[in-house]
Amino acid sequence: VSTVSSETEETSESAVDSEAEETSESAVDSESETVSDSSSTAESEANNDAEASTEIDPEYSEFASAMESRSTSMYNSTVATFGEEDASTIMSILDGLTDTQRAYHTDKGNLLIYDAATDTYTIYYDYDVVSDSDSNNYEVKSTEVDGSLCYVLEDGTILPLNETPFYKKQKRVALRNCGVIAPENIDEAIALDAYQALYKCLTEMTPDEVIDVMIASGLRGRGGAGFPTGTKWKFACSRRGEVKKYVCCNADEGDPGAFMDRSILEGDPHVVLEAMAIAGYAIGSDQGYIYVRAEYPIAVQRLTIAINQAREYGLLGKNIFGTDFSFDIELRLGSGAFVCGEETALMTSIEGHRGEPRPRPPFPAVKGLFGQPTILNNVETWANIPQIIMNGADWFASMGTEKSKGTKVFALGGKINNTGLVEVEMGTTLREIVEEIGGGVPNGKKFKAAQTGGPSGGCISAADLDVPIDYDNLIAIGSMMGSGGLIVMDEDNCMVDIAKFFLNFTVDESCGKCTACRIGTKRLYEILEKITAGEASMEDLDQMEYLCENIKKNSLCALGQTAPNPVVSTFKCFKDEYLAHVQDKKCPAGICKALLEFWIDPEKCKGCTLCAKNCPVNAITGKVKEPHVIDNNLCIGCGTCLTNCKFGAVTKR
Repeated sequence: VSTVSSETEETSESAVDSEAEETSESAVDSESETVSDSSSTAESEANNDAEASTEIDPEYSEFASAMESRSTSMYNSTVATFGEEDASTIMSILDGLTDTQRAYHTDKGNLLIYDAATDTYTIYYDYDVVSDSDSNNYEVKSTEVDGSLCYVLEDGTILPLNETPFYKKQKRVALRNCGVIAPENIDEAIALDAYQALYKCLTEMTPDEVIDVMIASGLRGRGGAGFPTGTKWKFACSRRGEVKKYVCCNADEGDPGAFMDRSILEGDPHVVLEAMAIAGYAIGSDQGYIYVRAEYPIAVQRLTIAINQAREYGLLGKNIFGTDFSFDIELRLGSGAFVCGEETALMTSIEGHRGEPRPRPPFPAVKGLFGQPTILNNVETWANIPQIIMNGADWFASMGTEKSKGTKVFALGGKINNTGLVEVEMGTTLREIVEEIGGGVPNGKKFKAAQTGGPSGGCISAADLDVPIDYDNLIAIGSMMGSGGLIVMDEDNCMVDIAKFFLNFTVDESCGKCTACRIGTKRLYEILEKITAGEASMEDLDQMEYLCENIKKNSLCALGQTAPNPVVSTFKCFKDEYLAHVQDKKCPAGICKALLEFWIDPEKCKGCTLCAKNCPVNAITGKVKEPHVIDNNLCIGCGTCLTNCKFGAVTKR
């Protein structure tokens, strides 16, 4: 929805006829005047413009009166967009506006009325003039649209955004303001109840009551481990006012394909600031730190703006809301190390040291940042807290499953028709996310697996599509919630290659502090390389299982402890693919180049020579208009011939 466009800002002679021009100088003052009634308009025109008409068309005058108290730009844009001939129709609509309603026009030239009291939109469209002599005969259609955006079907039907296939089964809690407010405008955030929860805590609740609400809500950390948020706060709440304490936000989102936290930071930064202040009040802290990736420049910029605005409004700093509670927040930028997503490594990095994990216990709630009691939650966890305070623990606990309350945001990607952020209640099945929200696998391919939890998670096969997604169920089937990455794979994906891809990421991101992670993951990766190259034996598979078990048991932090998950889960669900690579020296999906052969079907080949001309190693021979042949001793498996063949004659096997 565009409220002011380049066309509408300029009220030209072509957009507004002579009668509109005669009223422009008096009806719209460039600084402060609003549209006046017809008599004052005519008098003003007579005094200020000798050539202006002293009479104003009654219909236009009534329309101008209806625009009273609207901005100059809105006045000009409405006239320029709809034209004076539509004045009577628009006038009747605008005349009925209440104090809670505002008029806008869309980029398609339609009139849109927003009612803040009911949070609904009404769209009026199809202003078609039947004839000049009967300019009041219009086909005016209206559709009420719930929400801030609408979806227009091919037949012209307008659907509320929350009734579209992608959003119908979603329930937005953490993402409720993303895309709704201007993130760099604190007034818009406040208009949608930002900092109301903090005010409620400071004026109506004790710190212990805040913690009790968090415990009763059942909120668990959304960063991966799923530890109960209220319990974590309870551990750190003792000795309030006696020792220095810290509140930290983990915004170091490093999983491949994950962008949940980034969207919240860029779309609703004030929700994180407010939640951290609430946590500071609950445990007795006056200082918070947000550790955010330097690769997120927009998030950093908007967080900086939000912090400065909150300080200016007295929502951060000394004596917030006139109370004796003080709390401030600073940013710390990370350099992209994946291991700094682990809480103790993150705190070590904030302190200015190399980001490496520390042995636990002691846990951060006892000895964390700078050796002081510290609580740390990730961005999505913080985004839930203000609404829990405002709506109550029972409201939040009513969503989800018995042990996993609320909603979860997933970054849906991979082989799927509808990609993007998806927020659903805990307990939603993978089938609902993939087939109904995601729109299924494209190109008629079959769903094969989904990787949840990024490199720390595991693959879920088609056999588990109907398992309700929550923390405990995912662990039971060999995966984990993780931060929320969800990558869909189809029948063309090789699961051994997928496991190797994620393990390669972990090998590169290991900090090297513990032997099991530094060396164990490297040896495990080497075995996977042998498998995909067709050089492995059955003994290598036994060694692979042994390494997985020992890496999980002996690594210092969660990065190493979960590194074997992709290997373990794919070997469990797709053992036949591993055996095909080892025993038959074949890749069933046709992905592993060392095990791949390209073949030209002589019955389909037309001898166009495209494959031979584009082969980088001259492995294809044949005459024009005769079937060609691939020499697999020379072929490097690049697939160029398959890409260039227009007759489907090239296949891989």
